[in-house]
Amino acid sequence: MIYLNIPNSMTNMKLILLILMPLYLSLASGISYGRHAAILIDADNGRIVHEEEATHSWYPASLTKVMTLYMAYAALDQRQIQLHDNMIVSHHASRQPTSKLGLRAGERLTVQDAILAIITRSANDASVVLAEHLGGNEENFAAKMTAKAHALGMYDTHFMNATGLPHQWQVTTPRDLALLAWKIRRDFPDFYPYFAAHSFYFRGQELKGINKFTAGYPGAEGMKTGFTCGSGYNLMSSAQQNGRRLIGVVMGGKTSAERYQLMIKMMNDGFADRLGAYPEKYITAIPSKFSGIAPYQLGCGKGAPAHLTTAHLSQKKHGPTHHLTGKSKKAAKISYAGRKINKSSSKTKLVSKSKPSKTRYRRT
Repeated sequence: MIYLNIPNSMTNMKLILLILMPLYLSLASGISYGRHAAILIDADNGRIVHEEEATHSWYPASLTKVMTLYMAYAALDQRQIQLHDNMIVSHHASRQPTSKLGLRAGERLTVQDAILAIITRSANDASVVLAEHLGGNEENFAAKMTAKAHALGMYDTHFMNATGLPHQWQVTTPRDLALLAWKIRRDFPDFYPYFAAHSFYFRGQELKGINKFTAGYPGAEGMKTGFTCGSGYNLMSSAQQNGRRLIGVVMGGKTSAERYQLMIKMMNDGFADRLGAYPEKYITAIPSKFSGIAPYQLGCGKGAPAHLTTAHLSQKKHGPTHHLTGKSKKAAKISYAGRKINKSSSKTKLVSKSKPSKTRYRRT
């Protein structure tokens, strides 16, 4: 039998490593699932001002709907559809989970109302109605979304539905979404102002928007919120101050309030030039391969990993279901932030609202 003579120092080192390994793994797990990702770009030229893990894979949640809107705006721009076209609600669309308008199978929804419902209420049923109208069915539409995303340069993005509802193969990166936000403004300036909608009328009742950044941040031009247990709380925002426009994406907030806090700080620092020098890098220069596996942020939902706590099970998604009654108005009244715009083509009245000096954010 052969005996190995291992010095005491080596034996002690192995014992130390064995003791520390479980602690290291627990800390590594916490780092993997505790971070968020973000990016801030100059909307005028696409230059990246700031980023944190912006090429990391992430679940898009309802930021997916910005791609759904890009497809709708493209169809409108090419006159394939009109704002006041009526779309028929399918059984599949009517069975979408909250957030939604509470649409019933067989009823009709205009393209404009679908756009506003998506932006202000993140309505899943309206998203599917629009997807089916444009793509025949949601699966075909999702394939077209992915093809268009890749054509735009969003090489690390793959869509499986029009809503952002959980699917393990539906992934993106903050940088891809910032590129989408940048291009949707550039490609469709006539429809971009819809993102600033605070509310709209549907079935005779005003539905107020859920995006607190759009409602309260000085110079906010809107964009989109998102939430699933896998993604955490996401936010895509655009704002303009002193002639400068910035676009930001935050993914993975642990609470609704946190995503707004992260965005506000990033925007404030960007406008005040407090982010320091950053290498000359542009949003169009996106790496061909994302890094990492999409983290599962919150301890809720069916897909939550076993090591995550269930402390978030009581958290609500970003909007209640609305089953409204009453007669719908022929023309929607839409409140926009910061300015008045008249769109004769859609016969829509846009009304400016004053912003409060201080905003309290509720979880949505």
